[in-house]
Amino acid sequence: MNDRAGWMKYGFVGPTLVLLVLFNVFPLFYNIVLSFSDVDLSGGTWSWIGVRNYGTVFTRAEYGAAIRTTALFVGVAVAVELLLGFLLALSLKEWFPGKTAVLTILLVPMMLSPAVMGLYWNLLLNGHYGLVNQILGAFGVPLDRQPQWLTDTNLKLSAILLIDVWMWTPFMMLIALAGLNAIPKSIYEAAEIDRAGAWTVFRRITLPMCAPLLVLAVLLRTTDALKQFDLVMAITGPNDAATQTLSALLYQTAFSNSKVGLGSAYACVTLVMVIALASVFTRYIGYIQRRQGRAEP
Repeated sequence: MNDRAGWMKYGFVGPTLVLLVLFNVFPLFYNIVLSFSDVDLSGGTWSWIGVRNYGTVFTRAEYGAAIRTTALFVGVAVAVELLLGFLLALSLKEWFPGKTAVLTILLVPMMLSPAVMGLYWNLLLNGHYGLVNQILGAFGVPLDRQPQWLTDTNLKLSAILLIDVWMWTPFMMLIALAGLNAIPKSIYEAAEIDRAGAWTVFRRITLPMCAPLLVLAVLLRTTDALKQFDLVMAITGPNDAATQTLSALLYQTAFSNSKVGLGSAYACVTLVMVIALASVFTRYIGYIQRRQGRAEP
């Protein structure tokens, strides 16, 4: 009977494991193999060239520029989204009439397609007929001084950051709100009895007890922002030097320039960076939980 139950268990899990291997593990290893070759989308035979692609990756100035652009985008976007999301969560922690409607409206941007929203904001930020510049004009900003969001080299990345913050601040707010609601009210009552001030309560209770979830939110948003591609494609395209992220550079190399082998090397290096960053965050989450006694030392 136990043998039959075991076989039944593997019978249910087996198809899922096969699909995971086919659609996740196999493409990963195949991408690693391609990164050591000179395969080209234009066709023809391809050969094994060793680590030559990786040498090209680390010597190309465009890769360093893409890393700097991606790091700037991730750092600013995640920091602003975390701050705004946490402030919104603090404001929405207590119940008030209409709270459900407010939460629903705030969560709408997060549920929309990034590619579609990129095209939508492309129209809003257009320097000639965009709604944003029309509003600035209504407030008295002269036409010749209105920002050209989509053509000014200094503003292109800011426009993408603005859209990303608009879309993903609700995600940070949602996780922060879950962390705030998970704090037992008895702790706040004990602090009130001890006559602790509002700043002390926030610094010693609210922030430390929310920290694991906040770090998790930062981890999830960081790994997602590192893959930023949709908004870049919709706003400026993949080959604009001012906004070319790692994913856009990978697309440009592998599909526009047809260098699949080199593009695979870019992907592998980026994957290692993401895994290293995720490992740092997960270790820090474990450290916080051990300090709070929530995990085994």
